[in-house]
Amino acid sequence: MKWLNFEIDGQLHCGLLENEQIVPVAAGCLSRTFPQSMEKKTAVGSGDHIAISDVVIRQPVIRPGKILGIGLNYAAHVAESVSFIKNDAPQVQKWFNKQVTAANGPGGAIHVPKVSDQLDYEAELVVVIGKHGRHVPADRAMEIVAGFTCGCDCSVRDWQKASPTMIMGKGFDTHAPFGPYLVTPDEVGDLASLSIRGYVNDELRQEAVLGDMIFSVAEQIAHLTAAFTLEPGDVVFTGTPAGVGAGHTPPKWLKAGDRVRVEIEKVGTLENPVIEEPETTRLG
Repeated sequence: MKWLNFEIDGQLHCGLLENEQIVPVAAGCLSRTFPQSMEKKTAVGSGDHIAISDVVIRQPVIRPGKILGIGLNYAAHVAESVSFIKNDAPQVQKWFNKQVTAANGPGGAIHVPKVSDQLDYEAELVVVIGKHGRHVPADRAMEIVAGFTCGCDCSVRDWQKASPTMIMGKGFDTHAPFGPYLVTPDEVGDLASLSIRGYVNDELRQEAVLGDMIFSVAEQIAHLTAAFTLEPGDVVFTGTPAGVGAGHTPPKWLKAGDRVRVEIEKVGTLENPVIEEPETTRLG
């Protein structure tokens, strides 16, 4: 099934996507408590079908509890990353967090920061957590997964290099777009054979299969839950293939007017425009 959050007449709703039509399920949105109907595989309280073109699609979790990202999880990306991060082949998973205010949805503008012109893209599979998990063994990891979606781990490379934890370069507002909808694991099937591609202005920049990950999704969940609890509504970015902007000579940074597209087989397509950061000063 494909679940999505959508906005119509200024109100948020969640629903099922069927043949480019939305079956509304409930007022309000998918959040940190996923509807029971996700497990029952049926829509409850369904209303009339709505054309997807008549709504604004929002990210599958409007405000995640945690946004976590793994670094250096594709061998070819490890090789290209020498210019912007210490890139020893990882023996242990390398994690960072993106701020929850970075959450952004399909079609949402990605800001080129006022403080940097080194804005980069990273096409990624995103996992949305659906149940609480602590000390989850890898062979049971999918039991806590609500579903999968597309994501772009936007990165401000000079700020990333300046902080050993990478948090400052990874957490800018608007820099965690994901969507357009949540695809349940039964519909996706075996992840390993699925293709992932990243485009900038229709130019193919990144291409791999998800099986190229150094650490699988199940291994990522097992590792994270060895340290802390994953909760419903947490969002996990699972790493990017080679081809990021910083990996080119000279670097190919994103600029205003660009469009970034992430395509993952059986999961969907996420597209976002890039704009100059508008006036965002706020006090209170």
